[in-house]
Amino acid sequence: QVQLVESGGGLVQPGGSLRLSCAASGFAFSINAMSWYRQAPGKERELVATIASVGGITTYADSVKGRFTISREDAKNTVYLQMNSLKSEDTAVYYCNVKRRTPVGPVDYWGQGTQVTVSS
Repeated sequence: QVQLVESGGGLVQPGGSLRLSCAASGFAFSINAMSWYRQAPGKERELVATIASVGGITTYADSVKGRFTISREDAKNTVYLQMNSLKSEDTAVYYCNVKRRTPVGPVDYWGQGTQVTVSS
């Protein structure tokens, strides 16, 4: 079955950096776009970044453009999120996501999430 396992979260000071990783299994990783979402306390889950399969085209939320970089390593079935110049408003649980196409329509799969806390 599909499994997404995030790692790399933690406590970091404002202006610092973290790199999140998501190890995927149970599906054809290289042909699927992958995304990172985040959810802050009391807020809805929001899309942070997406990386396409072929060509590796990336898209970002306006709030993280120029600070975050999504990348993938198909040989390791892993997607990354490099987060630089972190701000307190980046504090959230970060989730890895794949939206797989099925005969009944697209189905979302999620990891368990990893907590990122930006605080001095």
